[in-house]
Formats: sequence, structure tokens, C-alpha cells
Amino acid sequence: MEALRQDDPRRIGPYALLARLRETASAVQYLGHGTPPGGSGPAADGTEPAVVVTAARPELAVLPAFRRRFQAEARTAALLAADGNGARPGSGSLVDGTDGELPWTAAPYVPALTLADAIEVSGPLPEQAVRILGAGLAETLSRVHAPGAVLQGLAPRTVLLAEDGPRLTAFGPLGAAAAAEARPGGQLSVRLGYLTPEQVEGEEPGPASDLFVLGLLLAYAATGTTPLADGPAAEGAERIARTDPELGAVPEELRGPIARCLAKGPADRPDAGAVASELAPQGSADLTKDGWLPERLAAAVRQQSLRVRELSATGHLPESPAAEPTPQSAPGSAPASAPAAESPVATDTGTTQLGNIARRVPTTDRATTQLSVPQELTGASASPASPSPAPTPAPAAAPAPPLPAAPVPSVPLPLAAPAASPASPASASAVPSASPARPGVDRRGLFIGLAAGVAGLAVGGGGAFALASDDGATDDPKPVPSRAVVAGLPPRPRWVYRHPAAEPSPLAAALWNDRLLVLTGENGATAVDLRTGRRLWASPEAAEGHTVLPAGKDLCFVAAPGEFLWLSAKDGKAVHREAHAERVPGAPDLAVAGVVGASGPVVWFTGSHKVTVKAPPPKKGKKRGKDRQVVNSYLFAHDVVRRAELWRTPVPTGRGPAAPAYRVIAVRENDVVVRQTPATLTPADVGAAKGKAIFRSFDRKTGKQLWARAIGAVAPAGAATGDEQGLLYAAVGDGLQAFETPTGKPKWTLNGTSGAPYGTPVVSGTLLHTSNLGQEVGAVERATGRLRWRRSTEAVPGSAAPAVTVSTTGRTLLASDVSQVTAFAAQDGRRLWKFQDIGAQEPDGPTITAPYRVLATDGTAIVQRDRIFYAFPVA
Repeated sequence: MEALRQDDPRRIGPYALLARLRETASAVQYLGHGTPPGGSGPAADGTEPAVVVTAARPELAVLPAFRRRFQAEARTAALLAADGNGARPGSGSLVDGTDGELPWTAAPYVPALTLADAIEVSGPLPEQAVRILGAGLAETLSRVHAPGAVLQGLAPRTVLLAEDGPRLTAFGPLGAAAAAEARPGGQLSVRLGYLTPEQVEGEEPGPASDLFVLGLLLAYAATGTTPLADGPAAEGAERIARTDPELGAVPEELRGPIARCLAKGPADRPDAGAVASELAPQGSADLTKDGWLPERLAAAVRQQSLRVRELSATGHLPESPAAEPTPQSAPGSAPASAPAAESPVATDTGTTQLGNIARRVPTTDRATTQLSVPQELTGASASPASPSPAPTPAPAAAPAPPLPAAPVPSVPLPLAAPAASPASPASASAVPSASPARPGVDRRGLFIGLAAGVAGLAVGGGGAFALASDDGATDDPKPVPSRAVVAGLPPRPRWVYRHPAAEPSPLAAALWNDRLLVLTGENGATAVDLRTGRRLWASPEAAEGHTVLPAGKDLCFVAAPGEFLWLSAKDGKAVHREAHAERVPGAPDLAVAGVVGASGPVVWFTGSHKVTVKAPPPKKGKKRGKDRQVVNSYLFAHDVVRRAELWRTPVPTGRGPAAPAYRVIAVRENDVVVRQTPATLTPADVGAAKGKAIFRSFDRKTGKQLWARAIGAVAPAGAATGDEQGLLYAAVGDGLQAFETPTGKPKWTLNGTSGAPYGTPVVSGTLLHTSNLGQEVGAVERATGRLRWRRSTEAVPGSAAPAVTVSTTGRTLLASDVSQVTAFAAQDGRRLWKFQDIGAQEPDGPTITAPYRVLATDGTAIVQRDRIFYAFPVA
């Protein structure tokens, strides 16, 4: 903190400036005071609230590319700062002037030290503080990565340590830049502070790149030095790319998560949500309640607050207390007064200075680095009923102040996901991914954390990229073809629908004639327009529905526990209904166990009812025996278009006693093959089958059982599916086998990974798409069993294999599990993109942990996470 210079402004917007906090690569940050528009006015003692104003450097502000980048990063900060409960204590409202002649933003001052200054003041942080720091940063990275964005804003001076937890001050590469300068032709050249192995090799950064930098920061916080980056700067990039990090000084309990973040291959790094859960399973916010900073840092933060209060009251910068430590330039920072475009001094060998690699330094920026700037954050914006708060400042990196750093405008961590306020049921909770006027992919880019290009750009020790001053972008609201321009990042969703918070989460979701997404739940059914993501109608008559099918061109069939309903697709009103109690004459207690499967207009389901069997007449002199009740169970076939039962056939009763729960394994021209779910098998059934699954085949026309038998060594719960040609594909041990039916003769065997049994495969054309418990997916030739390809989803291994969905064209495979959705090219296994959304934190509830589900419709994949639905374009 220093006095204002002669050429510094004395007022920006409604704020009087009091002191200069720091000079960064892209902006100057000032301490000011004043009441923002709509603010609450002076405090009780008459002083106006302190604010931090970030003003763009004038020499950069003339570049249209800089202005768009500045605005985009401010919007990102505002979206991340928004949550369902308003702002965190101390964060207050946000004000911006990004559209003025000199772009600026302002936010309330919050006492805090940067991570770099904290290390200088008291040395490495304790293990618990590092856990809280890492979990808080990872939770925010998860929010950023959910729509496929990349932050590129982590550095020792973009992370603040406040008393109520860690905060982030940079929301893109501009804010965390080590240097920024105007280049010929109106380009903005930005040099990043950190490199990752993929950037050293000239590849584009993705979400995994943020995890690598997070690993470097956590190691720095735990030890005071940065693995791979310390030492001679000219060798830094080579170590980043090829040398294993030395983590011996890192506390033992932290080495594992840090080492996984520092994996050389992006595919080998964990996702941000997994890191947050590992470091702080209960969430970082709970761990900060009783204080988390070492006493020396907490005292420095309090002293800083007192100095700022005195400055606000007197207008004079107080002398630095003698007892207060004066941190030196932190690793990776430039001198406080250094020009923005100046490279770091050669003697600075800290975390962000990795040096020049002569063989990788291009003489000019290549065409691939002329990247465009996005207009807004890819992801759900707030609904009209809950507008986004104004942006925070676009923070920047690096110069060290002579005093413990007064904080720049910041966002508290962890952050709740930006959430739309629930709209009325009639108006829907559809949330466009960006602006409602731009449903397609914005011509200016798909993500906020800009990629560094595909050329080798190790310039001055960091990744560099250039932004053209005029990229030809227009404000044309017409959608453009939706596609991910950076490998690994998902395309922008065509729309995002949030089911109203006032209603229970949907129990089931289904597609109706490629026109509607129909959700069923405890309170009824809801229809969402597949083109716009807007809620069209809600039908309370279909409460607790669990299956939805098209019933012709105008009706929607819904199976509920007590009846079948036919709803109008136009308004959701019930046109026809059939109670299960009337389905079998003389069986008013008929209970339907559930839908077994469907094909075209035909749905199969099982049901049962009790029958009283009278005791036989007694012999002379004997007492009459007691009547007994038995359960009769049936498999039904019903045509939902004709609204007629096709047949019913007796089947063995399941456990309970109740109707058995079947699942369709294969639908063929003449028969349907089912298998009973293990939970409904009676002990006698289990014993008779000797630990194997029993498959049953029924004639599609008459319902007559054609055969029932075990197939190979397929277990009752083993994954299995069949095809129209009579083959059954099933998991056996760790392998996958194909069998002919009904003979059970093996046709081929594919060996798997030890300890990672296969999940349910999916038939698509000539291929069989597979998944396994090791979070791998693949493609197998159905005729021969030859493995075409196998790839990892990079998800943390869990208790189930990923669910596999194939797009309607057969060109894209989507694997979904509890942590993410990963898209692959179906023919060769090329990874296309990954999508994650760690879930919205309810005010008084836990973080959503529901698994992802995927539905494929014409050119679109609908991704569900509990009550949120994303419509992604897919090939």
C-alpha cells in the first residue's frame, strides 16, 4: 500500500481514492471509500465503507480485445460470487464500470493476505490450513469446470487468505497474468505465470490444467517452495514436462492428493470435485468456523484492517507498525513498480518464473493463438427473477506491495453454484446457457479460461497468447453451429432447465417423440420443450409416475403405481386412465410390480393378486382344514396406442410374496427375453439356479413361455443385454462373453481388467459399447468380440460402472457416472469432452450427489443431475 501518485486519479465513479494498493500486469488497484449506488450509506461512526477499485491500465484499455477480456472475467467473478443466500458476509454488493472509457470494477474491501505474502510473513501453512485452502479452491474450480470452462487464474498472488476462508481474486488468464502488453496490429499479448506439461508441449489447457496449477500452489503453501519451478528458471519448463515432483517436504497426508494433481498427463489428474472431497469431505466452509489461520497471519490480517480503517477515517496513510512483518517480493511476482510488459528479473526463481526455452519460443504469434473473447460465462445464468450481481473487478497478478497485501476485490470460497430463482410453474425454470438471445455457441468462444493455442508458447517462462483487437465478432443473435472448439471442453448447452426448488426432484425422465422432455415425480408430471428448455405444462394427475412412453402423435403414456394414464401432449390433461384394480376380473387387489420394458407401442409389466384356495373336504371324522391364500403372478403385454391388453401369462411369484420384477434383456422379432432382478428372487429360486441367472423367453404374440434357463456362468446380478440376432452379451467374472440363445453356446470371450467387471453393454450397429468398474469404456465388434478401442473416463473409481448412452446417429458415446459425463467418438474412442457439475448447495441441505443420467434425442444429449437438465449438441 502506498500513497497516490501524481498521475493517479483521485476519484473513479462514486468512489474517492485513498491509496494505491498494488500495480499488476493489467490493472492498478486502489483503496477507496464511498457508498455505491443503492448502498446502505456511512457506518455508525460516520465513515464510509472501504472499497477496492480495480482500474484497467490506460495503455491496455484502448484495445477492444482487452476490454472484452476485462469484462468477461468480471462477469465470471460475478457469476461465481452469486449464490442462493446472497453474498457471503464481507463480500457485499458488486459495482462495475466496465463499459466506461477506462474500465473499472469495485467491491467491498475484505482484510486478507495473499498466499505469497502469507508465506513471507509466517512461512509454510499448517496441514489443516492447506487442506482448507485446497478444498476451497477445488470447490470453486468445480463450479468453473462444470460448463467446461477453464479458470487459468491461480497464482500465489491471486489467492487471498481471509479470516472466514480462502478467496480468489483472478477469474481468467488476464487477471493472473505475469505480463500483458499491446502488440502491433491492436493485439493483446498475455504471458501466463504458470506452465503445465501440456502447455510445454504446445497443447491447449483444459480443466485438468487448473488442477496441475492447484497442485503447485498447495505444495507451495505446505512447504514455502514450489516443486519443479524452483531453481534455474531456464530449466523450469523442462522439469514441468518431464521430471517427477519432489514432495518429501510435504506433510505425508497431503502428498497423495498433491501428487495426483501434478500428474504429467491431464487424463491422470483427478477432477476438482474429487480433490475437494478428499481434502475436506465435510466442505471447507465448516472447517473455517473456529478460525483456520495461524495466529501470526490472523494478527497480520487484523492489523491490516486497523490500518485501512484509520486511513478511511483520516485520509492519511498510517505508518507501518514496527512489529508488523514486511514481506518481500513473493515467488513469481514482478517488482511493484515494474511496467506491465517487462519480463521478470532474472534473479526471481520462484513459482511462476519458468524461464525461456529457446527451442520452444516462437518468433511471432501464430495464427492459432489469435483467440477470440467470450461474451459471457458458459453455463447457467440467473433467471430474470434473480438477476446476476454486478461484476467484481478483473483482478490481476503479481507485484508485491511493501506491506502485507491489502486484498483486492474477491470472491469468498467455497462458492455456491449460481442458481436461478424458481419461476412459477407456468413460466418454467429454464435457464439459458448464456443470454436468452444467444441460444447457439457464441462466435467469440466457448469458455472463459482462454486456451494458450496449439503452438509451443513457452514465452518468458509462462504460456502466452494473443487476442486480436477485432475478431469479426458481431452481436448477431442467430445461433451458429454448436461445437466444442477445444478438445476436452463440452459444447455450450443449448439450454439449461432447473426443476423448481419448491417441487420434489423428478423420479424419472423420458423423451416424447423428440419434442418433449417429460419428468415424473411425487407431485405429477412436467413437460419441457426440447427445442427451448421451457416448461410447457405440469400435470398433478400423474403423481408418482415411473415410466413415460409415446402413445401415438398426441398422447403421452404414464405408468403410475395404481393406474395407467394417457395425457395430452399439448396441455398435460388426462384424456384416459385405467386402474390396475380393474385389469383382471375378480382381482380388485391386483398390484403392479413395475414396467419390465417397452418396444414401440407395447409395454410389458408384471402384477400379482391373492387368491383364496379352499381346503379340501375333510375325511369322515376329521376336521376341515384351513383355507389358504396364494399369490398368482402374471406378465402382461399392453398396447398403449390401442389401449388394449395383448396377453397375460402366469409366471412364478417372487419374494414377498409379490410379482417378480423382470427387466427386458432383448426384444426380437418373435420373442422377448427377460431376467428377474435378484432382489425379488425367492430363496428356492436362488438355490435351484445354483448361483446363476435364469433367463426367460416369451412369445411376443401369445405370451407363451418358450424357454427358461441359465446362460453360461452369468450371475443373477451380472450385466447382460441381447440383440435382435439371438446373441446374449454378459459379464462373466472380469470378462465379457457372447452366447447363442437359447442353447447357451459361447461364441467369443473378451478378457477384461482384473477387479473391474463389465457393466451393461449397449448394442449400436456392428459395435457393442462397453463399460467397466475401472471407469473404462470401449467398443467391441459384435460378430467377433475383437476389441476396437478402450479408454478411461478419468473418473474416480466407484461402486458402479459408467452408464453408456449412444447418440441417435451412433457417432457419439456418452459415459455417465456419479461424478461426470464423458463423450467419446464411437468409432475410434477419441475423447471429445467432459462435463461436470458438482451440484447446487441447498441453503440447509447437503451438496447434490445424484448420479448423472443421459438421454439421447435427435442431435442432442440431455444430461440430468438431480433437478438440473442440460441440452448438449452431439453428433
